[in-house]
Amino acid sequence: MKRLTWPSWMPIDPYILALIATVGVAALLPARGGAADVASGASTAAVAFLFFLYGARLSTREALDGLRHWRLHVAVLACTFVLFPLLGLAARGLVPVLMPQNLYAGLLFLTLVPSTIQSSIAFTSIARGNVPAAICAGSFSSLAGIVLTPLLAAALLGGTGGGFSADSLVKIVLQLLVPFMAGQLLRRWVGGFLTRHKKVLGYVDRGAILLVVYTAFSEGMVQGVWHQVSAVRLAGLLVVEAVLLAVMLAVTWYGAKALGFDRADRIAIQFAGSKKSLASGLPMATVLFGAHASLAVLPLMLFHQMQLMVCAVIAKRRSHDPEEPQEAALSPAPEAPAARTRTAAGTGPRSR
Repeated sequence: MKRLTWPSWMPIDPYILALIATVGVAALLPARGGAADVASGASTAAVAFLFFLYGARLSTREALDGLRHWRLHVAVLACTFVLFPLLGLAARGLVPVLMPQNLYAGLLFLTLVPSTIQSSIAFTSIARGNVPAAICAGSFSSLAGIVLTPLLAAALLGGTGGGFSADSLVKIVLQLLVPFMAGQLLRRWVGGFLTRHKKVLGYVDRGAILLVVYTAFSEGMVQGVWHQVSAVRLAGLLVVEAVLLAVMLAVTWYGAKALGFDRADRIAIQFAGSKKSLASGLPMATVLFGAHASLAVLPLMLFHQMQLMVCAVIAKRRSHDPEEPQEAALSPAPEAPAARTRTAAGTGPRSR
């Protein structure tokens, strides 16, 4: 696994800059009339293609192998789909003092989406954690989110302006779950192609999400939803999200320690259990919220950048942590005889 290096001064993720630029274009040149219909159709196709790629990339064999570490995966899933939503429900008491109802709906939706995969793996690798566990945990979370996120949204967001109905759930199945399963079924034939063209398809992924963002924010501009949010309300949202992230980072780290996980597993749990996926959340929001999707995805976009910045700092500090005594005791067995031989010869064991 090639390790990622992050600059010490922590710039904004270039992809976030692209998202901000897309929002700006949507504000200045929103799609209207026939152009809006074309953009909506292209966005629908892009979302289906995204989830087809997600399904085709997920290795069923790796997922099944990861089941052996089931306690770790249960901990991550519990943080993602139980603790996060509970904190989101608790934030309802901040309405309307700190945030309006429409922003709260987006905040609650943020707590329902699955965890990330790529950034969780990268941060776990930087911090010298259990990278295979992070890979499986992120994959399990994304797979579970295709089913759990819409169900949780239907149950918890019904009265917050989400506009959920049986039709919404049917759209989720047809637009997200069916393409995902098709990708899984065709992985045997397209998996090699996807691996060989991983870099190019990564740009396709991001381009599709930018199209989804443009369509959602264009529709929001046409509907006039942005006039409902002030700068003060946005500042309040940032404060709430900062507290939410801090609580989840603390719970995943110290909670994993209380459950008896070692340092490497705790790192994987912290980074996989405290983060939310922009790539999965944005397409789901466009299906579930319709014309209100622009406000619904705003909290997720802000939280995404915040979690990248904070987790990058944490990962860098964790990389300098000394090894715990338990980790030293778990050194590979083949080295032990050689170490004893050196000791007997008077050279002493190799320092760690």
